[in-house]
Amino acid sequence: ENTWIKFSSFLISKFGSYIYIIIIKGKCPEDGWDESTIELFLHELAIMDSNNFLGNCGVGEREGRVASGLVARRHYRLIHGIGRSGDISAVQPKAAGSSLLNKLTNSVVLDIIKLAGVRTVTNCFVVPMATGMSLTLCFLTLRHKRPKAKYIIWPRIDQKSCFKSMITAGFEPVVIENVLEGDELRTDIEAVEAKIKALGAENILCVHSTTSCFAPRVPDRLEELAVICANYDIPHIVNNAYGVQSSKCMHLIQQGARVGRIDAFVQSLDKNFMVPVGGAIIAGFNESFVQEISKMYPGRASASPSLDVLITLLSLGASGYKQLLKERKEMFSYLSSELKKLADNHNERLLDTPHNPISLAMSLKNLDENNDVAVTQLGSMLFTRQVSGARVVPCGSVQTVNNYTFKGFMSHANNYPCAYLNAASAIGIKKQDVDVFLKRLDKCLKTSRKEAKKEKSKIQI
Repeated sequence: ENTWIKFSSFLISKFGSYIYIIIIKGKCPEDGWDESTIELFLHELAIMDSNNFLGNCGVGEREGRVASGLVARRHYRLIHGIGRSGDISAVQPKAAGSSLLNKLTNSVVLDIIKLAGVRTVTNCFVVPMATGMSLTLCFLTLRHKRPKAKYIIWPRIDQKSCFKSMITAGFEPVVIENVLEGDELRTDIEAVEAKIKALGAENILCVHSTTSCFAPRVPDRLEELAVICANYDIPHIVNNAYGVQSSKCMHLIQQGARVGRIDAFVQSLDKNFMVPVGGAIIAGFNESFVQEISKMYPGRASASPSLDVLITLLSLGASGYKQLLKERKEMFSYLSSELKKLADNHNERLLDTPHNPISLAMSLKNLDENNDVAVTQLGSMLFTRQVSGARVVPCGSVQTVNNYTFKGFMSHANNYPCAYLNAASAIGIKKQDVDVFLKRLDKCLKTSRKEAKKEKSKIQI
């Protein structure tokens, strides 16, 4: 604590109002910093670590030695990482700068989560693992609280990492199939409650719900699930992978915590903050439980994800990040209207999924009826034309994941009515991305229909 105060005072004296808002208020600065100021700040943090002391004599097994100067510069000479062997959030005495970096990052990220819509969140920390392994860490923490539990209730979402996160933690996923309402796939609340009664609440580790997802699936009914969890005294973990960028997803979490129970929610760094893959944020409404999760992490950890997101948020500032959220929402509306026009031109339909704020889906009925292979070929054609991120989902595909067989895999349902194509408006997307995608998709659809007609005529002959 004394070290924290000492170095905080030093930085405030050096950077003045720049650093005051972060250290004293624990907030992201409203306006972004220029790169030279950020680099100077990181340099000041680095010289607080013992490996950068003049005349330092290290005789331990981990002394921050780096063989390559390029590697040292890549990490701004912040080599020691974060945490200690027993707690990823603990202060490391010989790495005061790295420890301060960790605390500042967690404070700034907490402020951004509040800004994005979850106002009553009390604690969070950045963990150097992607979303799947971060969910596993949450489940392992709950194991000690519920030693008899062996099941996790999981409304189906066809994404492998969240499914495997439960398997890796040693639990048995209980898959709750979604219900079709119009074009949307929604949470079957009655089936969730029936399964809890059948298995017994004491045998259930938690409910594992989802916000951000691919259409036509939509975010789970978090408020209803949170009430069920509160009524049956069952923990509730939310996979909020790329939901920070959506005010609707964040509102669902806030409301769920208000009316019921949400123990922790996990979000990806790269999907929400445009940094390299490899980090996530674990956040919650009970400060002691979030601390328990951080203490479950074994050993020290890489500081790279914390460094990346801190640099990014200092560069953007709160106003810059809010502007990105605003632009993403505008691009979603633009993508939706333009994709609907294209769908109409090809006698297809933009599926009606108003509860999904990020992802859209367009039917591919004409291709599917002409030739089963034509649907998957469309995906290949888009990829070879440098369209990334679009998902083409055929009907009836089967996939086995850890001995569990999913029918209609990728469509979140055993028998979705039609094949479809997904496109998403994620943070950072530009109008040019949308325009180029639609132009290339239009050409690919025309080519696919021509080829499908040729195949059909050959079969008739």
